[in-house]
Amino acid sequence: MPLAKSGPSKKPRLALFAGLLALPLLALPGGAANAAANAAANAAANAAAPAAANAAAPGGGWNRADCVSEHPRPVVLVHGTGANATVNWLGLAPYLVERGYCVYSFDYGQLPGLPVFHGLGPIEESSAQLAAFVDEVLATTGAAEVDLVGHSQGGMMPRHYLKNHPGAADKVGALVAIAPSTNGTTLLGLTRLLDVFPGLADAIDGFSPALTQQVVGSDFLTELNADGYTVPGVDYTVIATRYDEVVTPYQSQFIDEPGVRNVLLQDLCPLNVSEHATIGLTDRMAFHEVANALDPATAEPTDCRHIFS
Repeated sequence: MPLAKSGPSKKPRLALFAGLLALPLLALPGGAANAAANAAANAAANAAAPAAANAAAPGGGWNRADCVSEHPRPVVLVHGTGANATVNWLGLAPYLVERGYCVYSFDYGQLPGLPVFHGLGPIEESSAQLAAFVDEVLATTGAAEVDLVGHSQGGMMPRHYLKNHPGAADKVGALVAIAPSTNGTTLLGLTRLLDVFPGLADAIDGFSPALTQQVVGSDFLTELNADGYTVPGVDYTVIATRYDEVVTPYQSQFIDEPGVRNVLLQDLCPLNVSEHATIGLTDRMAFHEVANALDPATAEPTDCRHIFS
């Protein structure tokens, strides 16, 4: 599929999409933003490199075939819309590696001619890419199961994998979803413009199917959630912030089903001011809750101290 057709509609599409992509980088502190920009530039320069080599940031210690884990299940990180296997995980991946986990990340949802920015293609196809990567990690590590940790679309898309790929639930111990688009988003009401301007949805979908699939009430989400959100045998955790400005309203991220642990960071510390990007990129409280979800037997209560630890 071409990136965009030539003609007058190209600029509005790209402008809208560029605005959506800018949100994560605008939310980063200066140093982290520079690191993310450098990582993105490196990823673009090495776009033809093997996935595992391209995904891990230098010195980050993840995507190592020779990793020896202190935990029974390797962790697969699933990035969000418009992100990639490096930039999304410059904070969390090293955090987990330091705690003895073997961590792996991958790119999915690529569009032809658009490097670095991924998670844009049809979510059904991205789900199949996740299925293949999970099998690759299991084969590489010899583990029986993986744990999945995803941010934004990366917290929702694995549910499609678990529900639609035979045997997937037997390969996954836990799904930890950070600011997931569980029920889609209103983008603080901006998606109402889809009803006001005829053809806008088709224009966006023509550029990135994953964007329109994550709008509240989309056919994709209606089908995904129709018969329940979870599958037996997998432990689910949702971590959200009340200041999320991308997946709105933030309450829509939670899953109201037995066995699901829903965490609102401000309930743990009212001082936490993370929004949609920073909760996945830099928030140490969120990282601590991820670690708790991955190893409940050694979990420790999260509070304001973990903003800095």
